[in-house]
Amino acid sequence: MIHEVIITTCYENGEAHIAPMGIRRADGLIVIAPFRPSATLENLQRDAVAVVNMTDNVKIFAGCLTGRRDWPLRPATKIHGRRLEDCLSHMEVEVDHCEEDDLRPRFYCRVVHAQTHRAFSGFNRAQAAVLEAAILVSRLDMLPEEKVRTEIDYHRIAIEKTAGADEREAWQWLMQKIAAHSFADVEETSP
Repeated sequence: MIHEVIITTCYENGEAHIAPMGIRRADGLIVIAPFRPSATLENLQRDAVAVVNMTDNVKIFAGCLTGRRDWPLRPATKIHGRRLEDCLSHMEVEVDHCEEDDLRPRFYCRVVHAQTHRAFSGFNRAQAAVLEAAILVSRLDMLPEEKVRTEIDYHRIAIEKTAGADEREAWQWLMQKIAAHSFADVEETSP
């Protein structure tokens, strides 16, 4: 099972890097698998720590994919790093070991601190639609235009029926990113 989260790591100068990412669990460890090249990958290789933020604020997911990365942060508790201020909970992790891969190395991390900040208020279809659209935006160079357009049309239904102001704003950011994208010919079998 993949959980969509926000990973925070730090650059060499101490500035935070915020990135949406899917994580898995394996043998009691958190698996973070950033694509090459990426700041998250470089930061994990250098510092071997990260914060896994669980948030229901889909504006953060959409914002990170559309150039809006200035989200309020707080210091982590046990590691040198920062967590999102607006998160339901967070886990501070240290890299236990790494499996190298040409495309996506897998960092197996142990949790050194976990904390809950507020209760989950329930599922919202518009939040799920924004999250799915964000995943599509993160793969615009890998997906054929028809697939992107078809999925966006389907997810738009949830936005129209259940979205609040935050979900509508996040959706708009993603739609602007898709509109500005120049699709190349990609085979339908792409991920």
